Amino acid sequence: MKVAVFSSKPYDEASLAAANGGRHELTFLEAHLNARTAPLAAGHDAVCAFVNDNLSAPVLEGLKGVKLLALRSAGFNHVDLAAAEQLGMAVVRVPAYSPYAVAEHAVALVLALNRNIHRAHNRIREGNFALDGLMGFDLHGRTVGVIGTGKIGAVFAGIMRGFGCKVLAHDVTVNPECEAAGVQYVKLAQLFAESDVISLHCPLTPMTRHLIDDAALSRMKNGVMLINTSRGALIDTRAVIAGLKSGRVGYLGLDVYEEEAELFFEDLSGQVLQDDIFARLTTFPNVLITGHQAFFTHEAVKNIAETTIGNITEFEATGQCANAVKLPR
Repeated sequence: MKVAVFSSKPYDEASLAAANGGRHELTFLEAHLNARTAPLAAGHDAVCAFVNDNLSAPVLEGLKGVKLLALRSAGFNHVDLAAAEQLGMAVVRVPAYSPYAVAEHAVALVLALNRNIHRAHNRIREGNFALDGLMGFDLHGRTVGVIGTGKIGAVFAGIMRGFGCKVLAHDVTVNPECEAAGVQYVKLAQLFAESDVISLHCPLTPMTRHLIDDAALSRMKNGVMLINTSRGALIDTRAVIAGLKSGRVGYLGLDVYEEEAELFFEDLSGQVLQDDIFARLTTFPNVLITGHQAFFTHEAVKNIAETTIGNITEFEATGQCANAVKLPR
């Protein structure tokens, strides 16, 4: 198949080319997919898109002749599935690539925030070896709340259990492996009230959008640590900024941001950021932000590429794919 690969970076080109082995004709495009760039897919059978590409109905309508939307991600909240179905486009995804990559990054955020690693690093580089303001707390014995216990959430919960934490979880479905390992499933209100650390590992749906809002924050402990490596819009950023100012939120670790599409994966170091809310987040000493890199390990990138090429190959051969995303009925 002829495939237009949008939002392509050098590591995407290298990993996809290696996985492809010449089976498909891949056109690598640095541009994000949106209404303006959709015509670049003309003459291609498939589009390969990433998390911040725009696959809304108007964009899909501009993808003339495209039969397959191959996502290089597990999430598909950025795709208008109804429009894709109406236009006769199949949607396939990468349901799992490395739960360890994302879970371990979430743990890294917890540890760095708790022990002020980011602040200590900058101090040492300036010759400041004072410890004032760098005090952390023992994770052992603390209560960690995990919202979403799929593959990633389950791995994160297991790591935190290894630190000697009490782990509370909330999900629409109980993961028996987590339960057997000592994770306690509770209602969301109890998780908010009792957790010292809360980590988000659930998908973005209409029900989970702004799951962490003013009302949710009001139920949490003062000084709570919030970690989000899932989807940015799970958090109402304005509400969390208010929580940081009041002290309700004591630590905030983000690998995703609800308006990240114009920021993340790009080098904007020579520009003035136009997003005032994001700029405000960066002024807090107890906030640590990474640019959607939790997935970024050798193993995960390799698995993403191999699954993506496998999905395209399977669809070309059979017209179907085991990793297809279906419109809920």
